[in-house]
Amino acid sequence: MPLLRGMARTAAIAGTATAVSNRVSRRQGERWAAQGQMEPEPVAEPVAAPAPAAAPDPVAQLERLGELRTKGLLTDEEFAAEKAKVLNA
Repeated sequence: MPLLRGMARTAAIAGTATAVSNRVSRRQGERWAAQGQMEPEPVAEPVAAPAPAAAPDPVAQLERLGELRTKGLLTDEEFAAEKAKVLNA
């Protein structure tokens, strides 16, 4: 039950943040329209290439999966499927 409560709380927070962001954007657009201004062109900033991702450690992944199964967050079937993915990668 605590997992469901946490998921509901996260959904409520995300929904509120989205609503606030949308309202701010809408109000800003209305202000620009009232002032007769067009929306400014976005400035493209140079983006550095992301560092190559390190290869995931299979032992650490299996330990994490084992913890999730022990806590009851993964069923035995889900654990087996994820374990197969880690070992076949």
